[in-house]
Amino acid sequence: MLKGKVYLLQSCSTCKRIFKQVAPHREFDVRDIKKEPLSKSEIDDLAEKAGGYEQIFNKQAQKYRQLVLKEKNLTEKDYRQFLEEEYTFLKRPVFIIDDKIFVGNSKATVDVLTNYLISCK
Repeated sequence: MLKGKVYLLQSCSTCKRIFKQVAPHREFDVRDIKKEPLSKSEIDDLAEKAGGYEQIFNKQAQKYRQLVLKEKNLTEKDYRQFLEEEYTFLKRPVFIIDDKIFVGNSKATVDVLTNYLISCK
């Protein structure tokens, strides 16, 4: 069985719950982004797969609110810079399976991810 990759925070209860839900369907290389932050090239790769830096940017992060970023007109360059500087700006979890990427913890994303994994069996 081919392995997938998952980027998450081990301390995040939502990430743990989602991982537990999908783990029976495939083996994963797990990366805790707090312990092992992403490199610039890894951020670029995730953004390319997802369709842009904004697609992998966590607008629910506490730092997003603290820095009042909602009030600013952020560009893709800005999103990239924030992602490089602070691991909490990565929308989590991020699953990479085959050539597909699944970003975030919305019910819709998790449902699509789960259905994809089931269909691959």
